[in-house]
Amino acid sequence: MDNRADVREFLVSRRARITPAQAGLPAGGPRRVPGLRRSEVAALAGVSVEYYAQVERGSLRGVSAGVLEAIARALRLDEAERTHLLRLAHEAGAAAARRRRRQPGEWIVRPSVQWSLDALTAPAGVGTGRLDLLATNTLGRAMFSDLYTDPGRPPNFARFTFLDEAARRFHPDWDLAADTAVANLRTAAGKDPHDKDLHDLVGELSTRSDDFRRRWASHDVRTHGTGVKHFHHHVVGALTLAYESFDLRADPGLTMTVYTAEPGSPSAEALTLLAAWATTSPEVPAS
Repeated sequence: MDNRADVREFLVSRRARITPAQAGLPAGGPRRVPGLRRSEVAALAGVSVEYYAQVERGSLRGVSAGVLEAIARALRLDEAERTHLLRLAHEAGAAAARRRRRQPGEWIVRPSVQWSLDALTAPAGVGTGRLDLLATNTLGRAMFSDLYTDPGRPPNFARFTFLDEAARRFHPDWDLAADTAVANLRTAAGKDPHDKDLHDLVGELSTRSDDFRRRWASHDVRTHGTGVKHFHHHVVGALTLAYESFDLRADPGLTMTVYTAEPGSPSAEALTLLAAWATTSPEVPAS
């Protein structure tokens, strides 16, 4: 699968967001498009205009790491965007015969991983880069009970965010949740552009959601493994939870995320109520 379109759209979108003033350059008269010109990016990166134009057209095969780093600096890429560019370049150089398609159902959560989840007293789950929620503990299933709407496939955070009205209540800052979901999918696409299930998911969401399609076109990427998220659960109300994500070394591509509340906080009390509800309510999905 050729990734030149992804490369082109990503670089053009990054170039368009930088003004000459931000780059320390004179405005240079009227501009037909926003942002920097190709010639200006080339000058900042120390390469010829022709060479940069070739790169921006999507031809990354054989481009050195030094040139990619220079382009990343010229475009003021953050760490997630820089990593994404390097992955796109790596993929461009991969031989087609060695490209691997992940088969449906290939992801399997090992019993010992489920035991680890069950041993935790905080909401926790294991997911994929395409935002499938593959396994949780009981408190995690209670917390994300809104997502369990289709017994035929695993819950998916992106599908829930863009296609389920409950997401507008569950995510008090829905725009932030939507931006984050799309940026995570973009990052996953850079890591494994031959994941058919990911392509199918993006196609489904692009067809059914204008909000998703607009965000997908922005080419934003994201790599955060810790932070704070705000939720509004339909039973216990507002939750402000810190999260930590851990890559499973024995299962590349899978990540365990644990959510915790500050001790003594209203959110900690809400989690206690959620735990009680989880043990008695038929609304909590079975494991």
